[in-house]
Order: sequence, then C-alpha cells, then structure tokens
Amino acid sequence: MKEKINGYYFITDSVISKNGNISDVKNAVEAGVSIVQYRNKNGNTKVMYEEASKLKEVCKNIIFLINDRIDIALAVESDGVHIGQDDMPYKVARDILGKNKIIGVTVHNVQEAIEAEKHGADYLGISPIFSTNTKPDAGKPSGIVLVKDIKRVCNVPIVAIGGIDLLNAKEVVESGADALCAISAVVAKDDVKAEIEKFQKLFEQQRIAYRG
Repeated sequence: MKEKINGYYFITDSVISKNGNISDVKNAVEAGVSIVQYRNKNGNTKVMYEEASKLKEVCKNIIFLINDRIDIALAVESDGVHIGQDDMPYKVARDILGKNKIIGVTVHNVQEAIEAEKHGADYLGISPIFSTNTKPDAGKPSGIVLVKDIKRVCNVPIVAIGGIDLLNAKEVVESGADALCAISAVVAKDDVKAEIEKFQKLFEQQRIAYRG
C-alpha cells in the first residue's frame, strides 16, 4: 500500500479546522487524496476512538493512519500509524501492530531518515520544511535541501510537512517529495476540497513534466 503514498497527504487538525474533522476528511477523499492521518493531540481516548471509527468508514477505500496512538489504531483496525522521534520506538510499534501495517516515521535529519528506513519504516515524514505555527515543537526548519539529501540515500516514500503553502509548494514538489501536507493552508479555509485540489494539481504538473 505504501506505493499509494503520493500527492497531498491529509492530516486532521480540529483546533484550526473551520468545518470539523469529519467534514474535512470527506472533502479530502472527494479531492482524491490517497492517505489520511487522524491526529488529535487534545482529545480523550473515548472521543478519539469514536471519531477515528467514523473517519475509518469515510476512508474505507484509501489509507487511514492514526497519529501516535497505537491503542486507537488497534481498536479501529486502521491501516497503520505515524510516529515521531519521541513516540513509541519503531520496533515496539511494529511488534504490536504486526508486519502488514503501515508505519510512518517523522525525521529531522539524514541520519534519522537512514535509521528509520533501516528499521523498516514504510515512509518518512520530513519536518519541518519551513517555519510552522501548526506544531510549535516541530523544531528548526530544514528547507527543501533536506528533502533532496534524504531522497539521495533513502528509497521509501518521503512526505514533506511544515510551513508549506501554495506559495512554496511547487519547490517542495520539484525537490523530489513524494507527498506533502499543508495543514493550515487547507483545513483553515472554507473550501477544503478546492484547496487540496490546488496542491494535487502541482503533483500532476510535475508528473507531466517528468514524462516529457
């Protein structure tokens, strides 16, 4: 399934969403995203379980991942999880979830990327590319140079995230990122579907240019 990790990578954010997670994800699916990550740092376990269950049904034909919470991932039988450097270690997560689930890992430098791929990560989330207010603890921006550096040494899909918007997304796509996420540039807007489609168009243009 990891070959489907391309284009716009959708991550929920109920704090800045104008329409709510359920509406946002429905619009994301309609916009043709191939992957959705449910992230809710503020919700209690019951709320997360109930919402994740509803979102899984919306995402029944695409990849549906849970951020960090392996218990929720198991409870709703999601396609996998996304974990950061300070979350549960990859090996433990893999032992719990089994070999068939997708596990994405956030990395901040080339060494972390190499280690994550070596351990078996299905894809890498490179963060933050630019300055971001969505995740205050994201760290110092790396710029697109890190995407290029990791692309040279790793073979798994790369997802760029952090401070990305329509003004800088083109250079992110051209740097070699397989996917990108621009949370505030999408969920804080009135028409989530239309905004995602703008990012999807950049990937389509890149594919056309590559074939040409």
